[in-house]
Amino acid sequence: MSTIPDTEKHHRRSIRLKDYDYSQSGAYFVTICTHKSKNIFGDIVDGRMVLNKFGKMAELSWLDLSKHYSNIRIDIFAIMPNHFHGIIFIVGAGLKPAPTKYPLSEIIRGFKTFSSRRINETRNMSGTPVWQRNYYEHVSETKMS
Repeated sequence: MSTIPDTEKHHRRSIRLKDYDYSQSGAYFVTICTHKSKNIFGDIVDGRMVLNKFGKMAELSWLDLSKHYSNIRIDIFAIMPNHFHGIIFIVGAGLKPAPTKYPLSEIIRGFKTFSSRRINETRNMSGTPVWQRNYYEHVSETKMS
């Protein structure tokens, strides 16, 4: 029997930068992996990614993000069979009236929620995880306003 308290045994370290404001203007490169690294978005055929209907739903959810978050500009992205890469610019410094400052974590949460809902409705599997719990990001020194 383990003597390690459950909270210590299941503690997950944050992979976010300590004391960094993820709602500040800048470029953020994100990588999000599917739940259990399952290939659900399509296949690589002759060296090219061919999206299936779930991959296309993830793509639409990405493209729709700026409709939900006024402080972002989405940029280039790539959907692979079991993960997603994309660049998000958080903007807004100097805009009047200032948009709500949504942090990167809220924007990624929205993307995961919107895409999971579309995918799970189609496959009739409500509540089934599509994405891993976390995501990876790289913060660029580039600032945008």
